[in-house]
Amino acid sequence: MDRTPNFQPAVYLMANHKGGTIYVGVTSDLSKRAWQHREGVVEGFTSRYGCKRLVWFELHSTMEHAISREKQIKGGSRKDKIALIEAGNPDWRDLFFGLNS
Repeated sequence: MDRTPNFQPAVYLMANHKGGTIYVGVTSDLSKRAWQHREGVVEGFTSRYGCKRLVWFELHSTMEHAISREKQIKGGSRKDKIALIEAGNPDWRDLFFGLNS
């Protein structure tokens, strides 16, 4: 397993605006991955739907736990995803800018 200095498994949700399209992802470097979504450097769902706002994330001790949680969230309803976001971020603020502070 590649253990880079920024290795921190995380599950995250990106959105295009409050109440908009939601993307669920998993990564080992949240800051880098969120930046990639914001800049549209990777073709796919987030660039197609403009999901550039990091609205929720959860850190995990291992990638296995993060992947398991990602699958659980993906299997849930849209209502469940919105509840996750709004429990800690009711205004759907972009959390990207607070990641490295």
